[in-house]
Amino acid sequence: MSSPPDCPLRLLRGAPRQRVCTLFIIGFKFTFFVSVVIYWHIVGEPKGQGQPYSLPADIPCPSLAPPTPPSSSPSPGNIFFLETSDRTNPNFLFMCSVESAARAHPESRVVVLMKGLVGGNASLPRHLGIALLSCFSNVQMLPLDLEALFQGTPLAAWYAAVRRRWEPYLLPVLSDAARIALMWKFGGIYLDTDFIVLKSLRNLTNALGTQSRYVLNGAFLAFERQHEFMALCMQDFVAHYNGWVWGHQGPQLLTRVFKKWCSIRSLGERHACRGVTTLPREAFYPIAWQNWKRYFEDVNPEELPRLLNATYAVHVWNKKSQGTHFQATSRALLAQLHALYCPTTHGAMKMYL
Repeated sequence: MSSPPDCPLRLLRGAPRQRVCTLFIIGFKFTFFVSVVIYWHIVGEPKGQGQPYSLPADIPCPSLAPPTPPSSSPSPGNIFFLETSDRTNPNFLFMCSVESAARAHPESRVVVLMKGLVGGNASLPRHLGIALLSCFSNVQMLPLDLEALFQGTPLAAWYAAVRRRWEPYLLPVLSDAARIALMWKFGGIYLDTDFIVLKSLRNLTNALGTQSRYVLNGAFLAFERQHEFMALCMQDFVAHYNGWVWGHQGPQLLTRVFKKWCSIRSLGERHACRGVTTLPREAFYPIAWQNWKRYFEDVNPEELPRLLNATYAVHVWNKKSQGTHFQATSRALLAQLHALYCPTTHGAMKMYL
């Protein structure tokens, strides 16, 4: 029998070779196990698990409004979506979010910024989601250059430091930073990629949504360019940075800044002050994150207008719901929302699922 290869820890003097090698193997296996656990804690199940990322991009495009003149860079008044990971294959919920925003705002440019893209539309990868979203003339997919985005803001030095170290929630923290930088630099509307837009958001300015009686949420933001509130958010982001607490740079940051902005101790005291408004929970979070499974339960179609009467866009809580399956033709609430507000995506779901 051949002898095992020399152990990398053989330089530890005074310990028997076999014992040291055994300790090394045990330590390696433990480290590998911990790494896997941490990875799944951060990433969770793959978004859109079981969904067709590399299917032939041959879906028929719907009849849409005339094309909008293209532009090479973001401009004020856009609707923004962000992908801060290297993914370039949007899942069905991502596709529905962008499509529903494009349909609700035919006069606006919907900009999808993706860190994984290396060029403009000419070099877009051939994925089903990219092909479907390219059907919409007011949708533009652009590379996300975080260093350029943060340049000239308090976040620049923070980003230069954080990119050199490991943190448990780096992707969501990058998203938290990027959205407030976008709002400050360009203004417009920001939406997370797990929203389904029901109606136009254009009448909302300098506003954000209330998640609960205690917390605001930045999954939706609508602000004028270089608004002081967004500047204060960037300053607080750096001054009170803690990348090891989930939500500290996101919902908790916005809640802290709004309380300071209005000089209040609790959100119940004021819903608007100094030109900034917090919209009621029903506007964007009609179903609380604790009840996310309701999106996958059957609902009578006649009940939808009553359920969503005061809602602009529905947040689906993808961090909780990712990987949960439903039939595209069912009466599940999420299936009905897809059919009504992103019919092209819904048609693709019926073809490929």
